[in-house]
Amino acid sequence: MANTGDIRNGMILKLDGNLYSVVEFGQNKTARAAAKVWAKLKGVDNNRSIEHTWNSGDTIFPVRVERRPYQFLYKDDSGFNLMDNESFEQITVSEDMIDRPGLYKDGQECSVLVNTETEMPMSVELPSSVVLRVTYSEPGLKGDTATRTLKPATLETGATVNVPLFVDNDELIRINTTTGEYMERVKE
Repeated sequence: MANTGDIRNGMILKLDGNLYSVVEFGQNKTARAAAKVWAKLKGVDNNRSIEHTWNSGDTIFPVRVERRPYQFLYKDDSGFNLMDNESFEQITVSEDMIDRPGLYKDGQECSVLVNTETEMPMSVELPSSVVLRVTYSEPGLKGDTATRTLKPATLETGATVNVPLFVDNDELIRINTTTGEYMERVKE
Protein backbone atom coordinates (compact mmCIF):
# COMPACT_ATOMS: atom_id res chain seq x y z
CA MET A 1 0.00 0.00 0.00
CA ALA A 2 1.25 3.48 -0.80
CA ASN A 3 1.74 6.20 1.78
CA THR A 4 2.35 9.95 1.68
CA GLY A 5 6.07 9.42 1.04
CA ASP A 6 5.17 8.08 -2.41
CA ILE A 7 3.37 11.25 -3.62
CA ARG A 8 4.80 12.65 -6.87
CA ASN A 9 3.73 15.41 -9.28
CA GLY A 10 1.36 14.05 -11.92
CA MET A 11 0.26 11.08 -9.78
CA ILE A 12 -3.47 10.29 -9.89
CA LEU A 13 -5.05 9.73 -6.47
CA LYS A 14 -8.49 8.52 -5.43
CA LEU A 15 -9.82 10.80 -2.71
CA ASP A 16 -13.41 10.82 -1.42
CA GLY A 17 -14.60 8.81 -4.45
CA ASN A 18 -13.10 11.25 -6.99
CA LEU A 19 -9.87 11.17 -8.99
CA TYR A 20 -7.33 13.98 -8.61
CA SER A 21 -3.98 14.70 -10.23
CA VAL A 22 -1.17 16.00 -7.99
CA VAL A 23 -0.11 19.44 -9.24
CA GLU A 24 2.24 20.36 -6.39
CA PHE A 25 3.11 18.85 -3.01
CA GLY A 26 5.29 19.53 -0.01
CA GLN A 27 5.92 18.76 3.64
CA ASN A 28 5.51 20.94 6.75
CA LYS A 29 7.53 20.07 9.83
CA THR A 30 7.09 21.65 13.22
CA ALA A 31 9.16 21.22 16.37
CA ARG A 32 6.65 19.30 18.46
CA ALA A 33 3.93 18.03 16.13
CA ALA A 34 4.17 15.27 13.55
CA ALA A 35 5.06 16.26 9.99
CA LYS A 36 2.22 17.04 7.59
CA VAL A 37 2.17 16.42 3.84
CA TRP A 38 0.10 18.81 1.69
CA ALA A 39 -0.82 18.66 -1.97
CA LYS A 40 -2.56 20.86 -4.51
CA LEU A 41 -4.87 18.56 -6.46
CA LYS A 42 -6.67 19.09 -9.77
CA GLY A 43 -9.80 17.05 -10.45
CA VAL A 44 -9.52 14.53 -13.28
CA ASP A 45 -13.18 13.48 -13.39
CA ASN A 46 -14.44 16.89 -12.24
CA ASN A 47 -13.16 20.44 -12.73
CA ARG A 48 -12.39 21.15 -9.09
CA SER A 49 -9.02 22.17 -7.69
CA ILE A 50 -8.46 21.49 -4.00
CA GLU A 51 -5.73 21.36 -1.38
CA HIS A 52 -5.50 18.37 0.93
CA THR A 53 -3.31 17.65 3.98
CA TRP A 54 -2.32 14.26 5.41
CA ASN A 55 -0.28 13.25 8.44
CA SER A 56 3.12 11.96 7.39
CA GLY A 57 2.88 8.22 6.70
CA ASP A 58 -0.89 8.15 6.05
CA THR A 59 -2.15 5.72 3.43
CA ILE A 60 -3.02 7.13 0.00
CA PHE A 61 -4.80 5.41 -2.87
CA PRO A 62 -3.01 5.95 -6.20
CA VAL A 63 -4.74 4.94 -9.43
CA ARG A 64 -2.69 3.29 -12.15
CA VAL A 65 -2.95 5.34 -15.32
CA GLU A 66 -1.56 4.65 -18.78
CA ARG A 67 -0.76 7.31 -21.35
CA ARG A 68 -1.69 5.96 -24.79
CA PRO A 69 -0.94 7.59 -28.17
CA TYR A 70 -4.03 8.63 -30.14
CA GLN A 71 -4.76 10.75 -33.19
CA PHE A 72 -7.49 13.40 -33.32
CA LEU A 73 -9.75 12.68 -36.30
CA TYR A 74 -12.61 15.19 -36.18
CA LYS A 75 -15.18 16.88 -33.96
CA ASP A 76 -18.94 16.40 -34.37
CA ASP A 77 -22.11 16.69 -32.26
CA SER A 78 -21.21 13.61 -30.19
CA GLY A 79 -17.76 14.97 -29.20
CA PHE A 80 -14.13 14.60 -30.20
CA ASN A 81 -13.35 11.45 -32.22
CA LEU A 82 -9.95 9.89 -31.61
CA MET A 83 -8.19 6.85 -33.07
CA ASP A 84 -5.77 4.57 -31.23
CA ASN A 85 -2.48 4.59 -33.17
CA GLU A 86 -1.79 0.91 -32.41
CA SER A 87 -5.16 -0.88 -32.69
CA PHE A 88 -6.92 1.71 -34.94
CA GLU A 89 -9.91 1.55 -32.57
CA GLN A 90 -11.92 4.77 -32.47
CA ILE A 91 -13.35 6.41 -29.36
CA THR A 92 -15.45 9.53 -28.78
CA VAL A 93 -14.81 11.75 -25.77
CA SER A 94 -16.69 14.80 -24.55
CA GLU A 95 -15.20 18.30 -24.82
CA ASP A 96 -14.78 18.67 -21.05
CA MET A 97 -12.19 15.82 -21.11
CA ILE A 98 -10.11 17.67 -23.71
CA ASP A 99 -7.16 19.85 -22.74
CA ARG A 100 -7.29 23.13 -24.80
CA PRO A 101 -9.93 22.00 -27.35
CA GLY A 102 -9.33 25.04 -29.58
CA LEU A 103 -5.83 23.86 -30.52
CA TYR A 104 -6.82 20.49 -32.05
CA LYS A 105 -6.67 20.10 -35.83
CA ASP A 106 -7.43 17.03 -37.93
CA GLY A 107 -4.61 14.49 -37.72
CA GLN A 108 -3.14 16.01 -34.51
CA GLU A 109 -1.24 13.58 -32.28
CA CYS A 110 -2.41 13.51 -28.65
CA SER A 111 -2.23 11.34 -25.53
CA VAL A 112 -5.19 9.77 -23.77
CA LEU A 113 -4.88 9.02 -20.05
CA VAL A 114 -6.67 5.72 -19.41
CA ASN A 115 -7.67 4.40 -15.97
CA THR A 116 -6.35 0.81 -16.08
CA GLU A 117 -8.89 -0.39 -13.50
CA THR A 118 -11.90 0.54 -15.64
CA GLU A 119 -10.24 0.98 -19.09
CA MET A 120 -12.09 4.29 -19.37
CA PRO A 121 -10.42 7.41 -20.79
CA MET A 122 -9.91 10.12 -18.15
CA SER A 123 -8.48 13.02 -20.14
CA VAL A 124 -6.83 13.94 -23.44
CA GLU A 125 -3.63 15.98 -23.63
CA LEU A 126 -1.70 17.58 -26.48
CA PRO A 127 2.10 17.49 -26.77
CA SER A 128 3.93 20.37 -25.02
CA SER A 129 3.66 22.53 -28.17
CA VAL A 130 1.79 22.50 -31.49
CA VAL A 131 2.44 24.23 -34.81
CA LEU A 132 -0.56 25.97 -36.37
CA ARG A 133 -1.09 28.35 -39.29
CA VAL A 134 -2.31 31.92 -38.81
CA THR A 135 -5.39 32.48 -41.00
CA TYR A 136 -6.06 36.11 -40.08
CA SER A 137 -4.33 38.89 -38.16
CA GLU A 138 -4.40 42.66 -38.44
CA PRO A 139 -1.28 44.17 -40.02
CA GLY A 140 1.18 45.59 -37.49
CA LEU A 141 2.33 49.19 -37.51
CA LYS A 142 5.78 49.66 -39.03
CA GLY A 143 8.34 50.72 -36.43
CA ASP A 144 6.19 49.84 -33.41
CA THR A 145 8.72 47.43 -31.89
CA ALA A 146 9.86 49.36 -28.83
CA THR A 147 7.48 47.48 -26.54
CA ARG A 148 6.27 43.90 -26.53
CA THR A 149 2.93 44.79 -28.07
CA LEU A 150 0.66 41.89 -28.99
CA LYS A 151 -2.25 41.59 -31.42
CA PRO A 152 -4.94 38.90 -31.75
CA ALA A 153 -4.51 36.29 -34.48
CA THR A 154 -7.00 33.64 -35.63
CA LEU A 155 -5.53 30.17 -36.20
CA GLU A 156 -6.55 27.46 -38.66
CA THR A 157 -8.49 25.71 -35.88
CA GLY A 158 -10.56 28.83 -35.16
CA ALA A 159 -8.79 29.60 -31.88
CA THR A 160 -7.49 33.10 -31.18
CA VAL A 161 -4.09 33.79 -29.59
CA ASN A 162 -2.09 36.95 -29.01
CA VAL A 163 1.01 37.21 -31.21
CA PRO A 164 3.74 39.85 -31.71
CA LEU A 165 3.15 42.56 -34.33
CA PHE A 166 5.57 41.02 -36.86
CA VAL A 167 3.46 37.83 -37.32
CA ASP A 168 1.49 37.96 -40.60
CA ASN A 169 -1.27 35.94 -42.26
CA ASP A 170 -0.40 32.43 -43.52
CA GLU A 171 2.63 32.01 -41.23
CA LEU A 172 3.25 28.95 -39.05
CA ILE A 173 3.62 29.60 -35.33
CA ARG A 174 4.36 27.37 -32.34
CA ILE A 175 1.86 27.50 -29.45
CA ASN A 176 2.60 26.37 -25.88
CA THR A 177 -0.26 23.98 -25.07
CA THR A 178 0.11 24.41 -21.30
CA THR A 179 -0.46 28.17 -21.34
CA GLY A 180 -2.04 28.62 -24.79
CA GLU A 181 0.47 31.35 -25.62
CA TYR A 182 2.59 32.14 -28.68
CA MET A 183 6.17 30.77 -28.51
CA GLU A 184 7.86 31.41 -31.87
CA ARG A 185 7.53 31.51 -35.65
CA VAL A 186 8.27 28.27 -37.52
CA LYS A 187 9.99 28.11 -40.90
CA GLU A 188 8.23 26.06 -43.58
